[in-house]
Amino acid sequence: MTTVKALIAENPVVVFSKTSCCISHSIISLIRKFGANPIIYELDELVNGDGIEETLLELGCSPSVPAVFIGKKLIGGANEIYSLNLESNLKPLLIKANALWV
Repeated sequence: MTTVKALIAENPVVVFSKTSCCISHSIISLIRKFGANPIIYELDELVNGDGIEETLLELGCSPSVPAVFIGKKLIGGANEIYSLNLESNLKPLLIKANALWV
């Protein structure tokens, strides 16, 4: 848990992903279309990626990737991000987290 908290502490948008996950890629692209620059951690490229993935599962991320944190808060995975976008709530959330300059 400490590692995940440290990784999300200094960035307004953090996405935990895997290089082979096309859904993660689409979520990252969606967030970038708003002008945000998420920090991306590819779990399959990190030495401690398995441990981080276990922590994400313990936090309720199922599946473990993509796992999106906005404003140091776990927002969820693809379903949650797509729902926020469809409800026009994703951009205001990014603005509130200081991930976008308006």
